[in-house]
Amino acid sequence: MVDRKHDGPRARRHVIAIVAVLIVGAIVGEGVWSRAHARAGLETWTQQQAIATVNVVQPAFTQGAQQLVLPGRLAANYDAPIYARVSGYLKTWDVDIGTHVHKGQVLAEIETPDLNAQLSQAQADLANANAAAQLAQSTAKRWQQMLDTDSVSQQAVDEKTSDAQVKQAAVEAARANVQRLAALEAYKTITAPFDGIVTERHTDIGDLINAGGGQGPELFRVADERQLRVYVDVPQNDAAAIGSKLQATLTVPERPGKVFDAQYVSSASAVNTATGAVTIELLCDNAKGQLIPGAYTQVHLTLDGGGARALQIPSSALMLGDHGVRVATIGADGRVVMKPVTISRDLGQVVEIGAGIGPQDRVVDNPPDSLEQGDPVRIARAAHAGAADAQG
Repeated sequence: MVDRKHDGPRARRHVIAIVAVLIVGAIVGEGVWSRAHARAGLETWTQQQAIATVNVVQPAFTQGAQQLVLPGRLAANYDAPIYARVSGYLKTWDVDIGTHVHKGQVLAEIETPDLNAQLSQAQADLANANAAAQLAQSTAKRWQQMLDTDSVSQQAVDEKTSDAQVKQAAVEAARANVQRLAALEAYKTITAPFDGIVTERHTDIGDLINAGGGQGPELFRVADERQLRVYVDVPQNDAAAIGSKLQATLTVPERPGKVFDAQYVSSASAVNTATGAVTIELLCDNAKGQLIPGAYTQVHLTLDGGGARALQIPSSALMLGDHGVRVATIGADGRVVMKPVTISRDLGQVVEIGAGIGPQDRVVDNPPDSLEQGDPVRIARAAHAGAADAQG
């Protein structure tokens, strides 16, 4: 007979064991599922974090006048190096650097013993030539009278007349030499060629002075600083906007906050092959002496655009690399589309685009270097790339 007395407890133990196994299995399964879910969530979070967040700008058209800032150099309206025209020794100098001088004012005097001796000899030669000419003329006159009485031949008279003419020509030559040396004597006194200021002095009393024609060392330099010329190289792309309506102002680092007006004078009307730019000349009033010739200046030009519309974006949106100049735009699917562009004018903080993008494109501003074609991105902010906003 089967002992049923122990069947109840055994069955309960089996049930408890099965329940325990099921509980343990549930716990283990829940742990495995939790780890798998966490891993999947981490992968999703990592992928989301890998997507770059970018700011975008909208290209905008501008119209009318454009601002252009270019470097320039100030130059005196007149600037003349002063050389010696006669050789000798510097006797005196009367002005030093910084002295304001007037036209004709004496700057220095040169002692010229050699020239003095040459002039004395030339005057003596002139006197000798005059005496010889007078004798030859008297002789020719007497021989002409003797010809009337047939005392001499016509040939002899012609010879005496010709000799008198030669002697007279010698007088003229001697007189011209005296006049030349006398004119040189006037250069013993060095004078200012115009009203201005002495900017350089390269001589002193007792110095040996050699007559120079622009090759030897200059003695002084005089500049007229009441008006200054400004020479600016304007890029070829902007050459068409240069004209009489061009407005210009100057700023210099030594006078912060001070703005000086300048007037357009002329243009070279030719592109310098070395710089690819057109040189223009401006004139600036300097009656108060606040500007210094030779100084660096920033020239602010207001170009007459003639109503032309130009598409502008911030210069920070440009990407330079092996593929040339490109910008990163955002396509309809939220992915990056790289577009090569052509820059027609660089205005500093903004650039004008000649070709490559349109006003409907969303352009990434300050794109990271790692950004590539087809990369997904998130847009953080969209801004308008108008000229006033970009330049402000």
